[in-house]
Amino acid sequence: MKPKVVVFDFGGVLIDWNPDYLYRKLIADPGERRRFLSEVCSMDWVVRQDGGQSIAHGTQELIARFPHEAERIRAFYERWEEMIGGVIDDGAVLVDQLDAAGVPLFGLTNWSSETFPYAWEHFDVLRRFRDIVVSGRVKLVKPDPRIYAETFARIERHLPGIAPHEIVFIDDNPKNAAAAAAAGWHGVHHTSAADTEAQLRALGFAIGR
Repeated sequence: MKPKVVVFDFGGVLIDWNPDYLYRKLIADPGERRRFLSEVCSMDWVVRQDGGQSIAHGTQELIARFPHEAERIRAFYERWEEMIGGVIDDGAVLVDQLDAAGVPLFGLTNWSSETFPYAWEHFDVLRRFRDIVVSGRVKLVKPDPRIYAETFARIERHLPGIAPHEIVFIDDNPKNAAAAAAAGWHGVHHTSAADTEAQLRALGFAIGR
């Protein structure tokens, strides 16, 4: 049976998020900027907020470790909106194509519950999804198998009888796509909209050319 449902990751697929957009303004030297974003405000730290830790707690915890970096650390979430480049147009086109074809669409994103409302209010593409699992709300993060189980349960409530192999998950992180495959879904590692579109066509979705 060919897949019937598509689940989208957001960052890197539909929404352009990059801490460099802010920190280029704060740290002119590229090497120093890379050091700060890998050793201080690292992705491991960001994922803790994505997993439900409060921004206030995460910020204070990091300042306690790096007190000399306090101003730059506070900027991460105080000026978080400056890290958003907007909607990725070719990703939004994929959503349009699938929606027009009548494909049920869902979202699964690693995102802080405190910052996600900004995205919801500003990016209409997110309103095209029947349901969205936000990691900060369920306190689980990809690639934890439990967040895929939670997402499947939510999809099943909308579409009773759906089977795992009828779900496709698109994510720009190969580990997250692989975790979806381990859950019995079709995992698509998103490297470009054109490549993802081709993979969706190969899976039987009538979109694009």
